[in-house]
Amino acid sequence: MTRAHLRHLLDAKQWRRLCHGVLVSHRDLLAEEAVWWAAVLAAGPEAYLAGMAAARAGGLRGSWRRRQIVDVLRPGTSSVPRLLKRLPLEMPAVKVHRTTRLPIEDRQVGRPPRTSMARSLLDAAVWALSDEDAVSILAAGCQQRLVLPAEVRAVAARFPHCRRHALIVATLDLAELGATSPAEIGFLELCRRHRLPEPQLQVKRRDASGRTRYLDAYFAEFQVHVEIDGAQHMDVRAWASDMLRQNDLWIDGDRVVRIPAFLILTNPDEVVRQITAALRAAGWR
Repeated sequence: MTRAHLRHLLDAKQWRRLCHGVLVSHRDLLAEEAVWWAAVLAAGPEAYLAGMAAARAGGLRGSWRRRQIVDVLRPGTSSVPRLLKRLPLEMPAVKVHRTTRLPIEDRQVGRPPRTSMARSLLDAAVWALSDEDAVSILAAGCQQRLVLPAEVRAVAARFPHCRRHALIVATLDLAELGATSPAEIGFLELCRRHRLPEPQLQVKRRDASGRTRYLDAYFAEFQVHVEIDGAQHMDVRAWASDMLRQNDLWIDGDRVVRIPAFLILTNPDEVVRQITAALRAAGWR
């Protein structure tokens, strides 16, 4: 394409310019993938989509609060991130981070180029708006089988002084035990803090029809099963399935305690009271 042809397309408003060197060949709003591409191209050569944007590009799903920023990593010596300016209103802010530690195993050839899932989740947790968001991001990546906790821990070992390092490692430790949601992680921490027996998490069970089911938390010695109900349990079909599964457990002799996930954060004392009472009724002293 000649420069004259390109200029004609821009003047005729068939194409438009996002920023220096980045053009869009249509007049519609940018799709999410196009925003990622624009961020990487605007950041210059050797740029990689990073953090939450890279994790989402790799398949991460979630409804937590998202930073309205697209993070990009570039190899370099400067440690001070900079915001790209003069972007159109439809583009979120693009923050370019320089790093001297971006080995080949942290780079993934994708569309657009992005960091590996393990590096993306670590960076997303470091840059998250809150500790709760950081835990949610790590738990979601492990729960959705996008990465193993050990893979993220290996990346975290290279950044021992990063923000929230202790929280990140503790979250990954709990994820390896089977706690793959913030509520399950919080529940396990409650048990440890109050010196209750430590439950097994995500225990496989076969129901009466032979289907494999997973128990959120199970105190096997006392046959106490704790079901941690998130928002998905409000769906009518999920609710009916939960009731049938609960009936099977009761018929087999287990005690079933159901805890709303939000209660673990808002009223942990009541959660501890009920779990303690159930364990004592089952013989724990």
